[in-house]
Amino acid sequence: MSMTNSAGIGTVAALWRYPVKSMLGEELDESAVTQRGLLGDRGYALIDKETGKLVSAKRPRLWGRMFFCRAAFVAQPSGTDELPAVRMTLPDGSSITTDDPEVEAVLSGALGRAVTLSATPPAQVGIEEDWLDSKGSVKYGEVTSRGEAETIVETPAALAAPGTFFDLSALHIVTTATLNRLQEAYPGGEMSDRRFRPNIVVDTPGASGFVENEWSGRVLRIGDEVRAQVMVPMVRCVMTTLPQPGLERDPGILRTVAQHNMVPVMQLGDLPCVGVAANVVRGGTVRRGDAVVLE
Repeated sequence: MSMTNSAGIGTVAALWRYPVKSMLGEELDESAVTQRGLLGDRGYALIDKETGKLVSAKRPRLWGRMFFCRAAFVAQPSGTDELPAVRMTLPDGSSITTDDPEVEAVLSGALGRAVTLSATPPAQVGIEEDWLDSKGSVKYGEVTSRGEAETIVETPAALAAPGTFFDLSALHIVTTATLNRLQEAYPGGEMSDRRFRPNIVVDTPGASGFVENEWSGRVLRIGDEVRAQVMVPMVRCVMTTLPQPGLERDPGILRTVAQHNMVPVMQLGDLPCVGVAANVVRGGTVRRGDAVVLE
């Protein structure tokens, strides 16, 4: 592919929005896209009352049950008003909405740890991650605890998108070429896009390998309106290995990524990556089936 000419690379195969950080999300046929990504994405998050840190399934011993909670808006966000309420379906099948006065008590009971619900990102995002050996030896954050069972690393605030609940960027994009390449490398695993929690899955017929690795700095035209500038490859973590409805726990997922796609990310060194992180440079509407062009 020429690096100087625009090239059609595929079409939007799936759109995913995650109204509550680290919960399962909702698949969409179309969505408005703003500077904050798909409208309503990571609109809410939970905060650990004890530590003040954002609740994230990157600490599965504490928050693995988040992957058995599903969040969906009760009405489509309009972009002109406050976000509508989100209905959260909990591991036992019950549900509660974000505007219910008992929501924090119910969530705390379901997760086994006291939490608060917030739609306002903290000034400094604090996220701890269970660092698996298969991810590599060069850690990009401070090691806050180390033991036989787990090593915990706190992601530096510099890697977070300020004023949001995003870890790195407003959009996360993955291609079917990359998913297919990983599936070929690990036929015994299930390389579902749901393991990687993208916002946009791009179907790339005829392409092979980790095509997104070459996109850093380029602009993606998605449909008629949306433009997104690719930042860097998206670093993967323990979340890719966790169980969720329809997918079993599988440490081989991250191990396979690390074996086949360790790439340099900023000044952090070589890290296991799948897909890319991108920022929105022009908003609009994106729909399933829209053409995706690399400019």
